[in-house]
Amino acid sequence: KQWYQRRVAITAGKLREDKVISSTISRYERYFERFERGPASPDGYITEVSVTVADPTAQLKIGVDETYTLNINPLSPVVKLAAKTRFGVVRGLETFYQLYNITDGTFPSVKIKDYPRFTYRGFLIDTSRHFLPVDTIEKVITGLDLAMSKFNVLHWHIVDDPSFPYYSPTFPSLAEEGAYDMNHVYRISDILQVISYAEDHGIVVVPEFDTPGHTLSWGKGLENFLTHCPGVGTFGGDYGPINPSVEANYQVLQKLLAEVTSLFPSGFIHLGGDEVPFNCWAANQELVAWMKKQGIQNFNDLESYYEERLLDIVHHLNTSYVVWEEIFNNNLQIQPDTIIHVWKDKWQATMGKVIKAGYKTILSSPWYLNYISFSRDWKTYYQVEPLKIPGATAEELNLVIGGEACMWGEYVDATNILSRTFPRASAVAERLWSSEKRTNVADMEFRLDKHRCGMCARDIPAETIILRSYCPVEFSGYDHW
Repeated sequence: KQWYQRRVAITAGKLREDKVISSTISRYERYFERFERGPASPDGYITEVSVTVADPTAQLKIGVDETYTLNINPLSPVVKLAAKTRFGVVRGLETFYQLYNITDGTFPSVKIKDYPRFTYRGFLIDTSRHFLPVDTIEKVITGLDLAMSKFNVLHWHIVDDPSFPYYSPTFPSLAEEGAYDMNHVYRISDILQVISYAEDHGIVVVPEFDTPGHTLSWGKGLENFLTHCPGVGTFGGDYGPINPSVEANYQVLQKLLAEVTSLFPSGFIHLGGDEVPFNCWAANQELVAWMKKQGIQNFNDLESYYEERLLDIVHHLNTSYVVWEEIFNNNLQIQPDTIIHVWKDKWQATMGKVIKAGYKTILSSPWYLNYISFSRDWKTYYQVEPLKIPGATAEELNLVIGGEACMWGEYVDATNILSRTFPRASAVAERLWSSEKRTNVADMEFRLDKHRCGMCARDIPAETIILRSYCPVEFSGYDHW
């Protein structure tokens, strides 16, 4: 039996007073208002979606229970949505929407129990190379929630060499000198707005402050912070990575990271650690002399010295942390709870080494969405199997906590990030949410095209994936949700 939709009431009793539940229900009620049908229906209308939550107090974090059951009963016009937490409701209402047939206004009769395969399902944005306005970041978050299999982490690569748009009350000179200008900064109110908006969509915001490399913009506002190396620094300039020999630099890092971790409630921070240019350190004779005095034999050991100091700071801040794979590849001394983010080629070999060493890991290598091609690259993303690691035991594979699609900002800004991201990111999202047995590309193409139309109908300009096709409701402009 098929049910028709006229105007669905989503009920949740006193749960409607909760911020996440209220905003989610309001959002989906608005979505369905666009598709009200006429009065006649041979099979009847769905009149209500009844929402219940077992643990309404569970807080948003990576690993929160997102399980839900959805029951569209052929004998009842009331749909039952039951979730373990509020964030299961967010996932379940999106599934309910995806079941809707825009063309004829029907729902199938179905019973679904759903939960994610991986606890970490991330998407990276880069706001240093090209600034993204807050409303654009919110549209990305909306798309990540809508994406076919429900992302739950926004990895915010907020600062880097080109600019420092994070406005720190503790060190205001970082943004005042390091941002493109003061119209291109994120103040505390902006950060809190993004975090709150993301929470309403069941998405954790994880900030990244990458050091000791990728810090050229930091040095504009902090004296003696970077290593002086005339002619061999970043972009061929005179300054390179953080100078590990300057004790005051660790005081700066402690105060800044204390501020950041108190602001972002995720309990996670990404510390970077990639692409450290040793040639700059080698060109600074004062630093080389200091290394000799300290008994530091080489630049790998110098990087290890820096990272040990940094991780000691973070441990005292009582937060979990992620680093890029170079920290592991360079055999640095790291803590057992370090999470290794794999991004380079030959990822299976690297992840195999990481998990055999007992570290948790996240995969990004095959999912750099900023690399674009004429053909349908989403198929390649979809066919990646994160646990296809030769020789790994079941216990070791449990250390693979998920993956992350990346949209680096070299050629991406507010004008193109949405269409370049969606629906390509949805292929990654489904791989991270759904069973490894779900691999039929033709079936995925059919569902992804339908889902893409659902995104366009909700004002996300998701690009087409099929040579010739159309949407029953085409994208017609932006309407901020």
